Amino acid sequence: MKAYIKAISYILPENILTNDELVKEFPEWSVNKIADKIGVNQRHICAENETAVDLAIKAGEKLFLEYPDIHKEEIDFVILCTQSPDYFLPTSACIIQDKLHLRTNIGAFDFNLGCSGYVYGLSIAKGLICGGIAENVMLITSETYSKHLHTRDKGNRTIFGDAASATVISKSGFADIGNFSLGTDGRGAENLIVKTGGFKYRNTKNDISFDENNNPKSSDFLFMSGTEIFNFTMEAVPLLVKDTLLKNSTTQEDIDLFVFHQANKYMMNFIRKKIKIEEPKFYYHMENVGNTVSSTIPIALYEAQKEGLLMGNILLAGFGVGYSWGGTILNCEQ
Repeated sequence: MKAYIKAISYILPENILTNDELVKEFPEWSVNKIADKIGVNQRHICAENETAVDLAIKAGEKLFLEYPDIHKEEIDFVILCTQSPDYFLPTSACIIQDKLHLRTNIGAFDFNLGCSGYVYGLSIAKGLICGGIAENVMLITSETYSKHLHTRDKGNRTIFGDAASATVISKSGFADIGNFSLGTDGRGAENLIVKTGGFKYRNTKNDISFDENNNPKSSDFLFMSGTEIFNFTMEAVPLLVKDTLLKNSTTQEDIDLFVFHQANKYMMNFIRKKIKIEEPKFYYHMENVGNTVSSTIPIALYEAQKEGLLMGNILLAGFGVGYSWGGTILNCEQ
C-alpha cells in the first residue's frame, strides 16, 4: 500500500519583525549583513497571547478553505509536531481536534521534535495508512520558538520565525511518499536546548551571562551552539542524502528538486556545495519567513508547488535539534 501527500497549507502570525527593526536594537548588525549571511529579510512573530495551538488551528482551517474537496469528516487521525506546546497536559492534538470540529472517533497525539519533525511526521502518517489504521491523516507542525528566545539574543532572533503548517496524507494525492532514512544522536542534546521548564529543572535558574560579543547564555532561554550545530550538519546531512537515495534505489542525478530544512542561507549553501547539488535544483524559501523549525519543509513544498516545481523526484531532508535527522523522496505528478 502507498501513502501520498494530498494537500499542504500554512499560516504565519500577523506580527512581522524586519531586519530594519532588529538593526535598531542591535546597531552592530547591518540590514545587508543579516540578509547576506542568514538569508532572511523578515520573520513573523506570534503575539504574546498567541500559542502554537492557535497557529495550528488556523493552519488546519486554512487547509480546508484552500482544498474544499477535503472534508473534515474524512480526517481520522491528527498528529501535531511541536516543541512549544500550550500545556504539559492535555495533549495539544486533542484540543486541535475539538477546535477544528473533527470527529471524536479519531486518533490524535503530539510528538516533540524540531527541524526533522516534518519528515518524521510523514513517516508516522505513512505507517498509519499502510498499516490500515487510518485513511486520512492530518499532520500539523506548529512552533513559536520566539517565546524561547532572550530579547538580547541577536543571533537567534535574526534566524527564527513562527509558523504552522497542515498537511493531509492519504491513499491518493499528488506526491507518493517513498522510503525513509532516519537518525538520532542524543550526544548533541545540549548544543540546542532550553534547559528549564521541564521536570528536571522546573523552576527558572535566572543564571543569564553574556559572552565577549554580548550574546546572552541562560538555562531559561534557547541556547544554540552555532559551531557544534554546523559541524553536526556538515557530517550528518551528506550521509543522510546518500542513505535516502540508497533506500529509494535511485541516484542524485535522478532527483529533480532538493527541499532541505531551511536553517539559514550560509549553512544551506555550504551543504549544497559539499553534496555537489546544482543550484537550480536546490530550493530556498526563507527570505520572508525565517527558520520556522518543523514548518520549513512544508512551507517550502507549498511555495514550490505554486511555482510549478513539484515534478518528478523531490528529496526532503530535515536535521537539527536532538540531534535528529530524516530524509525521504516524494514522487510527484502534476
